[in-house]
Amino acid sequence: MRRTRTGPAATGRRLRSLTAAALVATTAGALALLSACDSSSDNDSSRPTTPGGPPSTENFSGSLPSPLDSLASAAQQTASAAQSSAKAAASSFEASVEAAVGGATDEAKKELAKVDGQGNAVKDVQLTGFPRAKTGGLNAVLVSITNTSDQKASFAVKVEFADSSGAVVDSTVVGARDVEAGKRAQPVAFSTKDPGKTLFPRVAQAQRY
Repeated sequence: MRRTRTGPAATGRRLRSLTAAALVATTAGALALLSACDSSSDNDSSRPTTPGGPPSTENFSGSLPSPLDSLASAAQQTASAAQSSAKAAASSFEASVEAAVGGATDEAKKELAKVDGQGNAVKDVQLTGFPRAKTGGLNAVLVSITNTSDQKASFAVKVEFADSSGAVVDSTVVGARDVEAGKRAQPVAFSTKDPGKTLFPRVAQAQRY
C-alpha cells in the first residue's frame, strides 16, 4: 500500500501542475479568439469602412413613384381645368358687358373723335376696379359717370390701361346715353390684354354732349 505524501513539497507540485494547465487553457483560448478575428476580418474586407456608405444606384429608377406620379398628373389636370375655366369666365364677362352697352360705344367713339384734349367731363368720371376673380382674370373697371349739369346729357369716356411703368397697354371707350341731370350711369370698361397681370386704369378723355 502506497502512502500519499503530504506537506509543503507535495503542495508545491500540485500548484505547479494547476498553473501549467491554466496557462495552456488561456493560450488555447487566445489563439481561438485571434483565429476568429482573422476570419471575420477576411469576410468583411470587401465592405466599405465608412458608416452607411454611398447610396446604391439600384434603388433609383429615374421616375416618380406611382403615387407621386398620379399626384403630379392630377395637379396638371387641375391647372388645365382652371385655365379653361378662367378663359370661359373671361369670355362670359366680356359678352355680358358688350351686350349691356349696345350701340353706345360706337356713338361714344364718334364723339371723342371730335374732341381735342381730355374733354369737358373728366371731373365727372370715377373708376372703380373689379376683382379679377369675377372677370376671369381680365382687368376691368366700373366707370361711374355723374351728370353734374342741369339737363339731360350723354357721355363718352376713353379709359386707358397702363402697366407699372406707365406705358399704355390697352384702351377702350364706353358711353352713356341720356343721363338725367344729377343722375349717374355706370358702364364697364375692360381690357383683354395681359389677363392675370395687374394693369392700372385711368381716364384719358371724357366728353359730355
